[in-house]
Amino acid sequence: MREATLRIRHNGQPECEVSASHPNVTMRSVSSMTGRRAERRRIIELTGDPDAIPSFVEAFREAESIVAAESLTPLGEDRVYVALTFDATSWDGIADLLAEYGVHHRVGTVISAGWERWTLYLDSDDDLGALIDHIESRGNDVKLVRQVEMGDLDSPTQFEPLGVLSDLSPRQREALAVAVATGYYGYDRDAGIEDVADELGIGTTTAWEHLARAEGKLMGELEEYLG
Repeated sequence: MREATLRIRHNGQPECEVSASHPNVTMRSVSSMTGRRAERRRIIELTGDPDAIPSFVEAFREAESIVAAESLTPLGEDRVYVALTFDATSWDGIADLLAEYGVHHRVGTVISAGWERWTLYLDSDDDLGALIDHIESRGNDVKLVRQVEMGDLDSPTQFEPLGVLSDLSPRQREALAVAVATGYYGYDRDAGIEDVADELGIGTTTAWEHLARAEGKLMGELEEYLG
C-alpha cells in the first residue's frame, strides 16, 4: 500500500475560494460530519492573522452552499473554532470524488491559500494517475506532493525538507531564510519581525504574512509526518 499526498485547488467551492482570498488564514477540519438529510454540520479550526479570521467567517456565511457559520470560540484570536452547516445537495466535496474510487484518506484536511491538502492510502492496483485525472475532470487543479510506500513510513526520510520548501513561494523562502539567519527563531530570539522586515526591505506586516504562510505550510507537512 502507498501513501500519496495531493494538493487540490477545488475551484468554485467556498472552502477554497474563501481561503484563496484570505491566504493568511489556514482552515482545518477537526470533526466528522453530522446529519443525514440535506443539511450537514462539521467543525473547523481557523488559525492565522486574528484580524483576518472574522472576514474569513463572514465570507463563508455569504457562500450559497453555507447555511450557517457559527463561531464556537471568540473572534479576535489567532485560533478560532467554527461550526459550519451546509447544504449537502450543493456541496461538491473532494471526499465524494475519492469515495467514487474507493480510496481511503486521512481525516482533518488542511486548506491554505486556496489549496486543500489530502493524504491518500492506495492499494497496489489503484491507479493514482487515473484518480488525479478524475478529480481534474471536475474542474479542479491537482498537484502530487509525494508518494511513498507504507513500509517506508517509519523512515526518517519520509519528511523531505526539499519537497516541503518547493511548496513555498520565492518570497516565503527568502523571508524564512532571513528569519533563520537573523536569529528570529533562536532560543533567545535575538531578532524581531522588524529586523526581518528591514533585511528584506519590506513592511513588518508583509514580512509577518510571508513568515506566517511559510510556517503554516511547514507545520502542516510536519503534522502529517508526526501524525
